Amino acid sequence: MINSGGESGSDDLHQAIRTSVINKRAGGMGLISGRKAFQKPFTEGIKLLHAIQDVYLSNEVTVA
Repeated sequence: MINSGGESGSDDLHQAIRTSVINKRAGGMGLISGRKAFQKPFTEGIKLLHAIQDVYLSNEVTVA
């Protein structure tokens, strides 16, 4: 399953985490992130990418 697309906005961190959880619960193995991470200041982009990574590494988020 691939989730991709969308422009960068003010609620990107929340949206990225939510989408990652939904994707992982549906059996997805990763998430494509571009503008949502790379059009932000460096520290905000890194925070977003780490949050996505944390979802996929978490044993608490499982396939539904």
